[in-house]
Amino acid sequence: MSESLKADCESCFGLCCVALPFSASADFAIDKDAGQPCPNLETDFRCGIHRDLRKRGFPGCTVYDCFGAGQKVSQVTFSGRDWRQAPETATQMFAVFPVVRQLHELMWYLTEALTLAPARELHDELRAALDETGRLSRGDADDLLVLDVPAHRQAVNTLLLRTSELARAGSPRRKNRRGADLIGAKLKGADLIGAKLKGADLRAADLRGAYLIGADLRGADLRLADLIGADLRGTELGGADLTGSIFLTQPQLNAAKGDGATKLSPTLTRPAHWSAPDRPRRATR
Repeated sequence: MSESLKADCESCFGLCCVALPFSASADFAIDKDAGQPCPNLETDFRCGIHRDLRKRGFPGCTVYDCFGAGQKVSQVTFSGRDWRQAPETATQMFAVFPVVRQLHELMWYLTEALTLAPARELHDELRAALDETGRLSRGDADDLLVLDVPAHRQAVNTLLLRTSELARAGSPRRKNRRGADLIGAKLKGADLIGAKLKGADLRAADLRGAYLIGADLRGADLRLADLIGADLRGTELGGADLTGSIFLTQPQLNAAKGDGATKLSPTLTRPAHWSAPDRPRRATR
């Protein structure tokens, strides 16, 4: 995956800590309005409690990923002028950041799509979409603020869906579970929250946009499953096989609960807060 689509906090002006709002909850210890700097943000744009975010009540910060939008807006869109030294840029900078973040997320998906050999017939279209999305992300602030992001996202999503269909077509097991219709008619919509799917064979399943909050997917086979937009907050993934899963992002993994036995594709990083795998117990005499 391109380094430009990975967050480089050293080159960012702490935009996610300022531009975005959050509310006191299980994810954040306090309320913060959009455009208001987090009280933990230091003068050098570093987080003062970075190593203890979870202990201090800010697990939501450990889940977030800007896909490299922070450094793009800081160093390219605003040419290295930070909002503290140039306060006249602040309002516009904070408004541009989530726009570029959405574009970079699309670039992440398109870049992955180009690695899927079964979808090679779409590679020219995917490259064109990637180039156009990259061009849009490099626009000036005024252009970015009037960009119709939903329309562009819809066009890209249509292409990604076609890619997913081709990539999963040859799987020995393929069931349509799009929109959270997982196993038969009993599990639909919100019923997937907390669903018991331990050890389930979900190879090549269409789980686009599925609500799997708190679901038990320990030991499940998710190879080639399309997980774009799936909500994995608190999802149990211990021992699950996610190698080759399609459109799975680092923020989704960060929000889930896995362990050392969870199998991942090499483009993804095992979150530091995941537990170690359970050790087998010794037989007693």
